[in-house]
This record gives sequence, C-alpha cells and structure tokens, in this order.
Amino acid sequence: MDKPELQFSVICDDIRREDNGKFMLIGLFEAIGSAVFPAVHSKLFIANRWCKWDGEFKERTRIIFSETKEIIAESAEVAVSLKDFSTHHTVISQFNNIRFPEAGKYFVEILFNDDLFRYYPINLSKIENETS
Repeated sequence: MDKPELQFSVICDDIRREDNGKFMLIGLFEAIGSAVFPAVHSKLFIANRWCKWDGEFKERTRIIFSETKEIIAESAEVAVSLKDFSTHHTVISQFNNIRFPEAGKYFVEILFNDDLFRYYPINLSKIENETS
C-alpha cells in the first residue's frame, strides 16, 4: 500500500481529550449559516485520523472557496509517523476567525505530502432575518 488510510476527517466546534486519552468531538457539522457576508466563524476544529500504513509523511488541512479556489484557512504542516499497520495517528487542526467572503460551497482539503488526498464540501448559506 503506497498511502495510509484516512479513517475519518470531521469538522466540529471543539475537541477535548479525556484523562483516559479518548477524544471528545463536540458539535459535529457540515454547514454554516450566517445572516451577513463576509462571515467570520470564530472557531472550528478538523480532526483527521490516519491508519494502516508503515512510514512517515506530512499532512496539511485547508479550506478553499470552490468558486475562486482561494485558500480561506490553512493549517501548519504536521509530520505524521505510523510505525506499523496496527498504529494510528490523529491530527487536530484548530482554525480561528475564518473569514468566508460569501455564501456558497467551500471544500475541506486534506493534503498528503503536498498532494490532494481527500476533499469534501462545507456549505455556507445565507440565513434570512425573520421579522415579526
């Protein structure tokens, strides 16, 4: 196998680690709504779990606007080492104050040694203000 498996990649509001080592993923989501654009999302996390491989690589996660291919947010590059097929490694990226220029489709991109490994959508929608 020339690449590891990405067991999961999820977007959530917060991640905490329990005393027993388990991660708590809080507020999983796939879309964001805002009454105004550009919209600033104060904080989100993306957790990626890698497994089933023997070797080292570099991972980076970014969010791009599908219309313009503009990079909206990007994590630092992280070195990942998997010792054998039974080990796993979880990379957690925190993004603060992400500015989304307009409503539309964005993509989370997971990069493996600077090559696109996986991507999935995150939709930003305009929420209409309701008046009574």
